[in-house]
Amino acid sequence: MTIALVLILVVVGSIVFHLFSPWWWTPIASNWNYIDQTLIITFWITGVVFAAVILFMAYCIFRFRHKEGRKAAYEPENSRLEWWLTVVTGIGVAAMLAPGLYVWGQFITVPDEATEIEVLGQQWQWNFRLPGADGQLGTSDNRLIDSENPIGINPGNPLGQDDVVIEADDLHLPVGKPVKMLLRSADVLHDFYVPEFRAKMDMVPGMVTYFWFTPTRTGTFEILCAELCGTGHAFMRGFVIVDTQEDYDAWLQEQSTFAQLSTPTKLSAVDDTRP
Repeated sequence: MTIALVLILVVVGSIVFHLFSPWWWTPIASNWNYIDQTLIITFWITGVVFAAVILFMAYCIFRFRHKEGRKAAYEPENSRLEWWLTVVTGIGVAAMLAPGLYVWGQFITVPDEATEIEVLGQQWQWNFRLPGADGQLGTSDNRLIDSENPIGINPGNPLGQDDVVIEADDLHLPVGKPVKMLLRSADVLHDFYVPEFRAKMDMVPGMVTYFWFTPTRTGTFEILCAELCGTGHAFMRGFVIVDTQEDYDAWLQEQSTFAQLSTPTKLSAVDDTRP
């Protein structure tokens, strides 16, 4: 009897904790509310199954508790029960998989109007590259990465000369405009993750992975690395700042292009300003 009551309390306590828990998702700031909805559906299905199984166990413990003179009946097979469990389980699994497959189809289908932005993860900082006036990113190669070329842009590709380079600094994005994040790693596995955007993807050395999203509200959002990448993993952080179009354009005008960063005359001009 005591064990049955404990099991019932476990179910009640779990439901109450879920409904009134202070730990919940951060307020969403992208178009991926579909992901939240899919998780909620999964919570409901697994929660109902969890409660049903635990309460059934409590019922069995109470209903078939030991009594003097009672003997257990051995029934090794029950085809009707097995069919019933198979059908119900299949429906439950399909109900959890279907929304996820639907959202995944949207997740990998990038809008044609999305702007490509490159993210380079390395121990332990984030670098970014935005397309210049031509609207296209030039080619890049990790073998070209050095102190003067932190992104590894191919200097022989004319498309990369006007690319905007952001080294270990904040990334700004315009609100309401879809962006495709091209993800590269300079060394080990990383994962570009902004909790408010809900979308993330692993960054694998030797590969270019991607995901896309549309920022839906302005603000400053912290970038986390969601893949253990070494001793400095916890400190590999940055910020994405979502601006109005006007503020974004003003910020973009202040940034340097690859051609400007790699021009010797620019470097000497900087030296001339030293006291």
